[in-house]
Amino acid sequence: MADAPGERSDPRDRAARLRDRIERWNHEYYVLDSPSVPDAEYDRAFRELQDLERDHPELATDDSPTQRVGAAPQAGFGSVRHAIPMLSLNNAFDDDEVLAFDRRASELLGDLLPPDAQIDYCGELKYDGLALSLRYEGGRLVSAATRGDGSTGEDVTANVRTIRAVPLRLRGAAPALIEVRGEALMYKADFERMNARQRASGEREFVNPRNAAAGSLRQLDPAMTAARPLRFFAYGVGELDGAAEPETHAGLLDWLVALGLPVGAERRVLRGPQALLGFYREMQSGRARLPYDIDGVVYKVDRLAWHERLGFVARAPRFAIAHKFPAEEAVTELLDIEIQVGRTGVLTPVARLRPVFVGGTTVSNATLHNEDEIRRKDLLIGDTVVVRRAGDVIPEVVRALPELRPPAGSPEFAARLRPFEMPASCPVCGSAAVRDDGAAAWRCVGGLYCSAQRKQALLHYAQRRAMDIEGLGERLVEQLVDAGMVKTPADLYRLDAATLAGLDRMGEKSAANLVAAIERSKDSSLARFLFALGIRLVGEEVARQLAAEYGDLDVLLAEDWPARQAEKAALQKENARRRSRGEAPAIVPLEGIGPEITDSLQRFFAEPHNREVIDGLRAAGVRWASARAEQGGALGGASFVITGTLPGMSREQAAELIRAHGGTVASAVSRKTGYLLAGEAAGSKLERARELGIPVIDEPALIRMIGQENA
Repeated sequence: MADAPGERSDPRDRAARLRDRIERWNHEYYVLDSPSVPDAEYDRAFRELQDLERDHPELATDDSPTQRVGAAPQAGFGSVRHAIPMLSLNNAFDDDEVLAFDRRASELLGDLLPPDAQIDYCGELKYDGLALSLRYEGGRLVSAATRGDGSTGEDVTANVRTIRAVPLRLRGAAPALIEVRGEALMYKADFERMNARQRASGEREFVNPRNAAAGSLRQLDPAMTAARPLRFFAYGVGELDGAAEPETHAGLLDWLVALGLPVGAERRVLRGPQALLGFYREMQSGRARLPYDIDGVVYKVDRLAWHERLGFVARAPRFAIAHKFPAEEAVTELLDIEIQVGRTGVLTPVARLRPVFVGGTTVSNATLHNEDEIRRKDLLIGDTVVVRRAGDVIPEVVRALPELRPPAGSPEFAARLRPFEMPASCPVCGSAAVRDDGAAAWRCVGGLYCSAQRKQALLHYAQRRAMDIEGLGERLVEQLVDAGMVKTPADLYRLDAATLAGLDRMGEKSAANLVAAIERSKDSSLARFLFALGIRLVGEEVARQLAAEYGDLDVLLAEDWPARQAEKAALQKENARRRSRGEAPAIVPLEGIGPEITDSLQRFFAEPHNREVIDGLRAAGVRWASARAEQGGALGGASFVITGTLPGMSREQAAELIRAHGGTVASAVSRKTGYLLAGEAAGSKLERARELGIPVIDEPALIRMIGQENA
């Protein structure tokens, strides 16, 4: 968070400002469960205050945040004084600080270490949850408390007893008294499910699993805590009576497991500083696969007897340190919002950020998903924003920090901030950009022309169910587009074998075969051609229906879609009146094709770029028989339903054969069905056809009907 000019000039004033800021953040984070800044910003301010107090000892005060661990207990809970203070750990943020930690420990242990020996440490995960103290007497859980300020915590016994991971009675030979210390947390999947329930009920969502765990433990009604999926991992012991403490920390953790307490499995004894760094990198690379959040690892000198020799400094022990991962959230400036066009034409807003180091890398771009997300997060270009990056996840802008904006209406506000507006045209090709009713995304309608959609458009055009250009696969399309040889489907018909043979993995024979396949694709059907254009919402069935309805592409291109949809709606109302009078209904055009599809057709054909490509395809020789002429073929418009396994062809091939000879294919048997084409293992459709008296034919009978017995 940027400081005002001159704010750093007076160390005393700066320290006072930092204390106030950190105390406010502590209150928000630990008491209100509503953090306003990322951990990285908190850590930066805390370390700056530590440095100030080190360089100016007269500034250190007893009530400084550096002299205690967290926030005071929340009113409404009883207080619990810890018999042994629950201290926090110092943090290391780079390799050098870890090496310095090991060097100091080696120097302090001095004569206890054999010559040239390296210290054994126990490596554990640093869970992103809420620290707890569990007190067991005679093996029974008698109390539970939060860390609080390190000396006094909140009594959350009733709430902790609802956590199923916490045993109410220890197993085996439990000591007379043991105070177990660990972390309450929430698994990521449980957190997502809980937030989904919060959204469904219209309640406030939690910021992150740590925030959710803290809020759950601080419910005054234990039943509310019980309804929330909390977990617990033990990582140490405070007070102990009636049992001998194990010699090592690793042995202590194994003992806690034997007592029936949950302990994280990702723990290891590590010899020397290089082993510490190796453990850190291993855990960092695998953190995204863990079911819970961690923000680093913890190293503890393994031999417990050496802890007393090493002692404590200020607020933390010298025998342990937390090695934190790079921040997954950071604060930066939203410089601009640009539009990225995806391969299917979706327009996605992308944040251009002042570069910031977050999650182990420098981030300058982040996804904003869609226009609604920008409005929901109240983002303005020029805002100070929080950016999050977790593992390999694409960085995202989490929220703005509106409290850092200049006053609304001020000259500074107008000069620095401006709202974002989605463009009316595609930034790549200039075609119209549209947003369908009820949809979140905007789309470019120039599917045949837009370079951002070029590869996807070509692959769709060439697929078997469209123009069926065998041999035009993904790798070849990549080469053709990247080399600038093909920009639209019409360019395919200008390719020659010699040019293709020069491409990677394309010999003369393969090139000749592809040219032949492209040439064969010129003879198609109107239905295939319409499907090949890749019009949004126009699949194979809709394309066949349009071809049957219009019969000719020029008629289809000249259609007044709003007028046709209005005519259809009027006829549907008229048919409702006719049915009420017992009259025969009128024929409704485009039955089953609703306004979303007709809107998509209107937008696609109204785009001049798409019309140019269609004209180019026709000029290249792409042709088809009139769909109405096809209907007058050997099958004369008869309706077929196909069921079972045919001996000589697939059901899809049979459907293509029927349509090619003027028939239609439906999915369900009805009184309008002309024939049922049945193969082996025909089921309920065969029974239904017999009930209705519909003729049942086999594959040879179909061949005879279309006159291809000797084909």
